[in-house]
Amino acid sequence: MNFNKAEFFASYGFLSQIPPSERIEIAFAGRSNVGKSSLINKIFNRKKLAKVSSVPGKTVTINFFDLENIYLVDLPGYGYAKVAKTEKTRWADLIEGYLNDTSRDLALVFSLVDMRHPSTEDDVHMINFLVDNEIPFVVVLTKADKLNKTQREKRLEDLKTELPYYNDITVIPFSSITAEGVDEIKGIIEDVALEE
Repeated sequence: MNFNKAEFFASYGFLSQIPPSERIEIAFAGRSNVGKSSLINKIFNRKKLAKVSSVPGKTVTINFFDLENIYLVDLPGYGYAKVAKTEKTRWADLIEGYLNDTSRDLALVFSLVDMRHPSTEDDVHMINFLVDNEIPFVVVLTKADKLNKTQREKRLEDLKTELPYYNDITVIPFSSITAEGVDEIKGIIEDVALEE
């Protein structure tokens, strides 16, 4: 699979705008500013495929990227406090509406969690939601390069109690700076694409 050939396909601000599934989809979910856009750019070896911002809540649409026989889907970040309640509701409707749509061919969700900080209530809610709805997922711990060895070991230990089903899920530490975890994530995407 040639990850360099990924292209931006379309953005949708409302669920009703998204056309029916025509191929398998792999989604990326996580709270605002967790590093979804940086991860997508790193996987595709591009600087600006997904828009990166230091301002949380920048991705306010569902963005589809075209890669050979699959779509990669960048969901809006959740849990960002500094937006209007109506906007928060729209994001929640978009994210949950997309994930709840059983007509979509959603093969996998990469659930991104910032490795530096304790998991948020939203992170836990997302994992429980994916488990309850039997949606396959992988947890990606972003910004792994920001921790030293001791901090990293402590966070990995704490995550065992913070995240539900920790011992039963695949967890990948990731860094868009050092490229840690990139090959593992690419391998999972390729495996999912081959299964279809």
